[in-house]
Amino acid sequence: MPALAFCVDAAMAALSPPSGYTAWDSSLPAPEPFSGVPPSTNTVLDDVSVSSLTPWTSSHSNALYKIDAWGAPYFSVNTSGNVTVRPHGSRTMDHQEIDLLKVVKKASDSKSIGGLDLPLPLIIRFPDVLKDRLECLQSAFNYAVKSQGYSSHYQGVYPVKCNQDRFVVEDIVKFGSSFRFGLEAGSKPELLMAMSCLCKGSSESLLICNGFKDAEYISLALIARKLSLNTVIVLEQEEELDSVIDISIKLGVRPVVGVRAKLRTKHSGHFGSTSGEKGKFGLTTTQILRVVKKLEQCGMLDCFQLLHFHIGSQIPSTSLLADGVGEAAQIYSELVRLGASMKVIDIGGGLGIDYDGSKSTNSDVSVAYTLEEYAMAVVQAVKFVCDRNSVKHPVICSESGRAIVSHHSILIFEAVSSSNYTVPTMSSHDVQHFIEQLPGDAHSDYNNLSQSAVRGEYDACLAYSDQLKQTCVEKFKDGLMDIEQLAAIDGFCDLVAKAIGVSNPVSTYHVNLSVFTSIPDFWGIGQLFPILPIHRLTDCPSKKGILSDLTCDSDGKIDKFIGGESSLPLHELEGENGMKYYLGMFLGGAYQEAMGGVHNLFGGPSVIRVSQSDGPFGFAVTRAVPGTSCSDVLRSMHHEPEMMFETLKHRIEEYVHEEGDMIAGGIAQSFHNMPYLSVGSSCCLTAASGNKGYYYCSDEDFTAGGEVVSGEDDDQWSYVGA
Repeated sequence: MPALAFCVDAAMAALSPPSGYTAWDSSLPAPEPFSGVPPSTNTVLDDVSVSSLTPWTSSHSNALYKIDAWGAPYFSVNTSGNVTVRPHGSRTMDHQEIDLLKVVKKASDSKSIGGLDLPLPLIIRFPDVLKDRLECLQSAFNYAVKSQGYSSHYQGVYPVKCNQDRFVVEDIVKFGSSFRFGLEAGSKPELLMAMSCLCKGSSESLLICNGFKDAEYISLALIARKLSLNTVIVLEQEEELDSVIDISIKLGVRPVVGVRAKLRTKHSGHFGSTSGEKGKFGLTTTQILRVVKKLEQCGMLDCFQLLHFHIGSQIPSTSLLADGVGEAAQIYSELVRLGASMKVIDIGGGLGIDYDGSKSTNSDVSVAYTLEEYAMAVVQAVKFVCDRNSVKHPVICSESGRAIVSHHSILIFEAVSSSNYTVPTMSSHDVQHFIEQLPGDAHSDYNNLSQSAVRGEYDACLAYSDQLKQTCVEKFKDGLMDIEQLAAIDGFCDLVAKAIGVSNPVSTYHVNLSVFTSIPDFWGIGQLFPILPIHRLTDCPSKKGILSDLTCDSDGKIDKFIGGESSLPLHELEGENGMKYYLGMFLGGAYQEAMGGVHNLFGGPSVIRVSQSDGPFGFAVTRAVPGTSCSDVLRSMHHEPEMMFETLKHRIEEYVHEEGDMIAGGIAQSFHNMPYLSVGSSCCLTAASGNKGYYYCSDEDFTAGGEVVSGEDDDQWSYVGA
């Protein structure tokens, strides 16, 4: 505790010792830290048991960042200390693992060494993971159906609102075609998208039409039915039924109708607000009965075939799930009794993701069940109620978007700098000079601090240190202290806190990212995602950090992390050695892209699509698209970049008489660059040249030996389709 020793040494030189106390001999061992701040040899590794003599390994990093807890079976760490992707989940063989750092290097390296010259931030999509998620969901329900003797089947749909990217939706239709996997739409553009995509899917795949509907929406849904798409119009409001009846008669189409029921069952978390009797969506039992009566009067009761409900996203437990499904199954049975030609029970969304790996039942970022347990709970609940009522088992449909797409997408971004306040050092002479410069009434605060240090009362030391600082701040405001004196006070008080062991060791890492664009749920609802370095995981992280984005907004930071942490274990930046530091946000494949904004006019990141290859290089980049340019985001706000450039060009001609062409060329380039920092990389035009902004080869086109990375970092990269 040298700082406190200095305090006392200086005090003894200037003051008489307090009565009853002996001066602390600073040559003796410092007192132990006060209660509540136990000594620690490494504040970063509180959650990992590791001896200071044990070499740090990837296994330690795996435990530190809880990768197995939230990431299995899709993510791991290899012996090189890089995060790997296991594209086929538990069926992935060792040689099929994809080194994430090599993918990032392929995307961001210059074309001269075989890269794609794509600027970061970067979204990496893994369609193989998407395929595995679909197959695992289907397999879980198939097993539950078979083991329970359920006489019907499971037939899911993907709610396109989770991620409307063309290739994501097309992949789901293609991968799910063999088991009749369909789509759900909640708006007119989503419906048009779903209609188009399902033309290439199974004829039995469901097209569920949710959301509030006007005449145009209903007409599109009925036209889809006329095109032999298995379309179901789900009534969200009772008055929608009149439009469905009228328009179906005009178009000569026999509709298939469902209703969304407001259940009494709901969960108490953030995502449960859409359920229950006061929920935003759906019909009450009274309204459902009126729908039955009206359809019967119109001779269309046979059109009523589906019951839909939604307890809420991120259902935390199977007990709550079973309760809601059981309530809905009873409504379904009653509709059968009333004469409706019921065929499908749509349990909606709610299949959750364990973002923090805690397997918790009382968290918005965790769930306490597996896919298999979820499917079993649903099948058992429906079967029990239907058997009790002697009702034929319905087709079970779910709208499990989050569970399907979350794992397949990873956001990669770079930490470009870090800031950490360095507590100054002070010698005994420095402290003596410091005391002499104190205003008169600040001396009493300092004396109290010194005496508390002598007695080893470190709680009191902190209190008097704060009081000393506040006294001096007030003096500064009154013009009685200069800024150098105030800085000395700040440094001294920080030195006291550090000596006691309560100084803040957290650094701020500045990242080339917009939270509002790429992680909007963190800002909007406090949603947590796993974030960690994707490399250097055989090195022990020595820092704790929070992440600060590029926006001019105080909310543009990430200061909460999974596990209830307020900082993230990170490594020292080595930018001066030419080493970049890449971080990854995982499990963000649902909602983030669709909901991201353009705050400060930061647009979307670059995107690549990566498939596993059985050739020597391990993976193939089948599509790459540069991120949104400055021109793109300006157009989104109704500016006209071409006219803006002409205005600036005329201004240059008027005021710049030398190097005008060079300046104009630089401005033109800026319009075409991404808004993010150019950290030693070329502009997005370089990546886009020669192919209208796209690199592309179909999944069927790439060959086993044609892609991406060899085992050595200095080997050249090859690219199929480039």
